[in-house]
Amino acid sequence: MDAVVFDLDGVLVDSERAWDEVRRSVVAAHGGAWTDAATRAMQGMSTPEWAAYLVEGLGARLAPDEAAERVVTEMARRYAAGPPVLPGAVETVRAVAAARPVAIASSSPPVLIRSFLGFAGLDDVVRVAVSSEEVSAGKPAPDVYLEAARQLGVDPGRCVAVEDSTNGLRSALAAAMTVVAVPNPHFPPDPDVVKEVAVVLDDLGELPAVVDRL
Repeated sequence: MDAVVFDLDGVLVDSERAWDEVRRSVVAAHGGAWTDAATRAMQGMSTPEWAAYLVEGLGARLAPDEAAERVVTEMARRYAAGPPVLPGAVETVRAVAAARPVAIASSSPPVLIRSFLGFAGLDDVVRVAVSSEEVSAGKPAPDVYLEAARQLGVDPGRCVAVEDSTNGLRSALAAAMTVVAVPNPHFPPDPDVVKEVAVVLDDLGELPAVVDRL
């Protein structure tokens, strides 16, 4: 494999619960009602997509751009004290990057991706970072992974994608990448989707050796 493309939320930062808490709070504060399906539905959506979902799907009485602004502002406030970087994540990215180029393909907005890279000291390592805000459609569409491969100058079929969620796995599979799943323990991915990936890891720290074998 010629390159590795990492998801961010749930793979490198333990942020899925924070996104959930903040979105729930915004919906509740503005007259909406959360549903059992909401969390999984929004995993992988771009900012415009999940903001519209908060309004149209969950009934928050806000314009979508207002909903997005409230959620992202609160997430940025939380990140200001230090993003919740997962144990071993920085070391794993550096180990992989020592042998091949790496990228991030994330549903997070660019401001949060930059916050993570700066805090983790990975600006010099991660050559490409793409937010789904910068492409036509969020995950499970393949757009963000295809754009990351394009910017790396690597054929998607020669890339390993590292994902944790159902929609993220579907996105990477649709991009024809070799997919490594590191299932999120708080929001486990659909087992039927997990069956389609090349490798399933319990620990991200196993990734460098796995990539070398793929």
